[in-house]
Order: sequence, then C-alpha cells, then structure tokens
Amino acid sequence: MAEARTYTGSCHCGSVRYEVTADISRVTACNCSHCQRNGWLLAFVPEAQFKLLTPQAPLTDYQFNKHVILHLFCPTCGVHPFSRGSGKSGPVVSVNVRCLEGVELEGLTVTQFDGRSL
Repeated sequence: MAEARTYTGSCHCGSVRYEVTADISRVTACNCSHCQRNGWLLAFVPEAQFKLLTPQAPLTDYQFNKHVILHLFCPTCGVHPFSRGSGKSGPVVSVNVRCLEGVELEGLTVTQFDGRSL
C-alpha cells in the first residue's frame, strides 16, 4: 500500500485552492450521470485531511438524486475540484484527483464504481 502524502489542488482559474493528505494510488471512477460527464477520478478522505486554502472561495453547490452529497464547483471556471458528504465514520471529502498538482494519472489504479445503479 502506498503512503498518504499532501497534495495541493485547485480549480482551473485558481479561485478555489486546497490541500489534501491522501493515498491516491487507488482512485475511483464512477459511472453515475454526474461523475461520468465530469470525468471525475475520486479519492475519498476524512474531512480532517482536507484544508480549503481559499476559505472565501466562491463555491457553488449542486445536488441531485438523494441530495446527500454537496457537489461543489467554481462558478467562474466551472471546474469541480471536490465534493463533501458523510461516510460511516463522519464527514468525508471526495477529491477530484484530476485537480491535484503533480499527479501522473497513468500510474494510478482505477476502480470502477457502478453509481448509475444507485
């Protein structure tokens, strides 16, 4: 198992910036209508491992289906850098690994998740 390390992520225009400590050697690709259209590669972390560096970031949230996940995006550039939700152990942040700096996507193991069936 790879070790967790700290990454910096952002939306395209830089209005939303964050740090996350995560092991991203294994990520998830979900085929639900939202994730598939946005091309997300997801890494899930407890909220304590996520720090928003731009606390006044102009985030907009989009909810669908059961309305339990806050799909956050930058209203300026439209990029979805992360989402917030609840897991079995408390608040969780799902990070869009494509928004992290210095990540070679080809080296990641991608697990497919059938979110379309939920």
